[in-house]
Amino acid sequence: MNILFAALIATTLYLLCTLGLLLHLRQSPVLMDINKTSLLAPGFLALTAHSYILYATMINPMGINFGFYSSLSLISASITLLVLFSSLRHPIEILGIMVMPVATFMIVMDILQSTSHIIVTDGSTGLLFHILSSIIAYSVLGVAAAYAIMLSIQNSFLHRHQPGGFIRLLPPLKTMESLLFETIIIGFICLSISLASGFIFLEDIFAQHLVHKTTLSIFAWIVFAILLFGHWFIGWRGRTAIRWTLGGFFSLMLAYFGSKFVLEVLLG
Repeated sequence: MNILFAALIATTLYLLCTLGLLLHLRQSPVLMDINKTSLLAPGFLALTAHSYILYATMINPMGINFGFYSSLSLISASITLLVLFSSLRHPIEILGIMVMPVATFMIVMDILQSTSHIIVTDGSTGLLFHILSSIIAYSVLGVAAAYAIMLSIQNSFLHRHQPGGFIRLLPPLKTMESLLFETIIIGFICLSISLASGFIFLEDIFAQHLVHKTTLSIFAWIVFAILLFGHWFIGWRGRTAIRWTLGGFFSLMLAYFGSKFVLEVLLG
């Protein structure tokens, strides 16, 4: 399949799924009788085409291309996959409306603005495990950050005594907080595995080209550890949980993409 054709299919289906979810949330008579699985089907089909694009642009005989835009496209696909599966069980369709247009944009940027950063794996199972666990950790905690943003919007509307309008499209506040901490726990476990596998399988995790990633990732781990401790033993929730979640994810974002943006995009 041609990459451009696959990109056209993926972007069209992402936007179609986004539109369908939006109309369903707004209780459009046209889509009210359609079940959630059918509404999400175009999103899953889009992910199939997106996966093909990622394979075609990232896998080559030399190794795996983790260029800036390819990495962003991969993370956006991973987050979208998690959101779609979660939407089958929980009323978080609004989150799908947020992430699928982002995935669409990342596909376009990956094709138009190609960057290259080849990682030679040499068939190392340990290195591949570290890479996979890092991607999963970032994606899960990215979903947690999206939950935190939605929770912040809900808190803002409720404190202004505006329960109608956009706020009606969001899940109940208690549901959002439960989902937030469930996701943080899973993401924290994945991040712990990622860091542990890095110490085990990488020759020098504090080498010059890795020291900033390692330091910021450890800092993010500490932030999420403190947040979970505060939640379980002190009762942290609401705005406190939101700030710590976004702070931890911002640290991870800098770890994964900060230097890549400077080296591959700004400096070429």
